[in-house]
Amino acid sequence: MRVLFTVSSWPTQYAALVPLGWAFQAAGHEVRVLCDPSQTDPVARCGLLPVPVLSGMPEVLRLRLQYHAEAVAGNWPYPWLPPHPVTGDRLNRLDAFDFAHFESRTAPGLADEAARGFDAAVAHARDWRPQLVLHDPGSLEGLLVAKLLGVPSALCLWGPASPHDPDHMRIVPTDHSGSFPRYGLGAFDVSMIERVVDPNPASLKVPVEAERLPVRFVPYNGAAAAPTWTARRPERPRVVVTWSTALSAVSGPDSCLLPRIVAALDGLDAEVLVTATARDLAELGPVPPPVRVAERLPLATLLPGASAVVHHGGGGSSLTAMWAGVPQFIASFAAEQRISGERVAGTGAALHVSGELADEATIRSGIERLLDAPSYRAAAGRLREEVAAAPTPAELAADLAGLAAGG
Repeated sequence: MRVLFTVSSWPTQYAALVPLGWAFQAAGHEVRVLCDPSQTDPVARCGLLPVPVLSGMPEVLRLRLQYHAEAVAGNWPYPWLPPHPVTGDRLNRLDAFDFAHFESRTAPGLADEAARGFDAAVAHARDWRPQLVLHDPGSLEGLLVAKLLGVPSALCLWGPASPHDPDHMRIVPTDHSGSFPRYGLGAFDVSMIERVVDPNPASLKVPVEAERLPVRFVPYNGAAAAPTWTARRPERPRVVVTWSTALSAVSGPDSCLLPRIVAALDGLDAEVLVTATARDLAELGPVPPPVRVAERLPLATLLPGASAVVHHGGGGSSLTAMWAGVPQFIASFAAEQRISGERVAGTGAALHVSGELADEATIRSGIERLLDAPSYRAAAGRLREEVAAAPTPAELAADLAGLAAGG
């Protein structure tokens, strides 16, 4: 059987579906991944076959535009303004970004580029004839292709946020290219999504208005070598601090809390491990001697044996912590990360605070609560059991293969 994946231009948005691609390949199916050229190497490093034909609005620009629109609509909750959507520079006032000029001069070119990506996806699919299509929330090309070919498809969630959340925090983009109506399908609407592959524990209560296909979350946090020290059990409580690969770029420099977090943990009787991008780590400067800093280590190598994890509410971080059964302190900024933080905290396995309120005292007291109160560890353990009880990617792949075969 031929299985086609389509993915967005941001690796963290498709990392959760990588093990499903492995499962199809291990079962002997042919797998191809349509992607933007920028994702050729990341997809290849996953062990999957990239077909770099997609194009369109860069994900960073899409998210900055979304956050600017939130601010204009009054849904931006932070005391600073979101960054300039195009340049990423600080905004002193919202009208410093001329949205009308962007709509008239820049947006049409981006829409044309996205349309070429949709057309390339359709052309490749008509040549290769997949029998099943899977896509991440940021890649609507897969949904369009499946509708045109009349084959089953499913959207694969990357975390606790859902395409059926309110519009200002929805993780599915708008079809600015008009490709759905161009191909006779009418205007895109989330009701077109018939199936959702969901790696979240049921107790998170992620809203899905489609057929839900549960799957066990298997962490894929990128390809990197694991230092030998990651296998050693800590002698003291281990607190892992991980930060977004893109938050500073899309939410602005005020969203980088790493220096504040490290300062808050100074003197804590714990082993502190910090992993982030080189750019964000550069903001730290000198760190206290007990703090170990490592660039972009896969989170799954650090969390087993940890007592707490601090992060920004990203889907991959949240799910990996649930997989490991580790209590979480979440300081969120983006709307979809905020809803993720609220849902994980609602299970009793995490503390969530809106990022602008995460001062040193709040961070320190939160981590101490996670370390001292057994209820958080118990709740995190229940989430780990839920993750382990879900169907494996291999089992879901077999079910989807049967669906594609008409079984």
